[in-house]
Amino acid sequence: MTSLTVLDPGPLTTVQDFGRPGQASLGVGRSGACDRGAHRLANALVGNHPTLATLEVTFGGLVVSPDHEVLVVTSGARCEMVVEGRDGTRPAAHLAPFVVAAGERLRLGAPVAGLRTYVAVRGGLDVEPVLGSRATDLLSGLGPAVVAAGDVLPVGTTPRPLPGVDVAPAPEPTNDPLLVRVTPGPRRDWFGDDAWELLTGQGWTVGSDSNRVGVRLGGHPLPRLRDGELVSEGMLRGALQVPPSGLPVLFLSDHPVTGGYPVVAYVGEPDVDRCAQLRPGQQVRFRA
Repeated sequence: MTSLTVLDPGPLTTVQDFGRPGQASLGVGRSGACDRGAHRLANALVGNHPTLATLEVTFGGLVVSPDHEVLVVTSGARCEMVVEGRDGTRPAAHLAPFVVAAGERLRLGAPVAGLRTYVAVRGGLDVEPVLGSRATDLLSGLGPAVVAAGDVLPVGTTPRPLPGVDVAPAPEPTNDPLLVRVTPGPRRDWFGDDAWELLTGQGWTVGSDSNRVGVRLGGHPLPRLRDGELVSEGMLRGALQVPPSGLPVLFLSDHPVTGGYPVVAYVGEPDVDRCAQLRPGQQVRFRA
């Protein structure tokens, strides 16, 4: 079986697919790729079924080497990439499938914009699934361990044809302030109109403590109309939960299954993908 040996995982690399949907009643969160659109696109460009596993690389730095020739592509945050072999080093293009020969090294630099890059290999990463998924859930600890140097990741096979696409003309993350749409959440009534105007009227700064659980936002805190806390209730990706600090947290893929803080608003699915590419210090604005 073909495999990839991880020489350097960079700051954080995990195996991801579309997660474990439909198991929240058992206390199992969905997890999966933070930027699902980028994950889906990477798989499509190498002819994989969209459910196959890819590598989610946070802020570049990944170095891998296959033991057999593989077809690879990257999507999401664009990194400078090179393939290092016996005959020298050559650049590799983003959103364009390319071959890495046995023993060569694929090296990803840091992205100039965006945060998460998806590396798909034709055939998908065939690590052992847990509860029907190969996704690493950093909050619960389910799924394969975080990718580490020395790991050997098996690569599967696929009978699907190649799409024959040289380069995909897909939108890419930028460092500009991001504008996303929100709809009122189930606890909108815990906040007055002044808080809603604060939510939708200011630019929020992405905190350095953001992770796969959520994007933590800094700005003028949202005042509540009510004191006390809720009985814990179900949470979803895209929920804007407001803890006692008044500073919202936008839940991403590894969010908790339940939570006791009020959800003032929701961000829709396509925009959650875009928010998953926000970098610390970048600004995001919400519009109703």
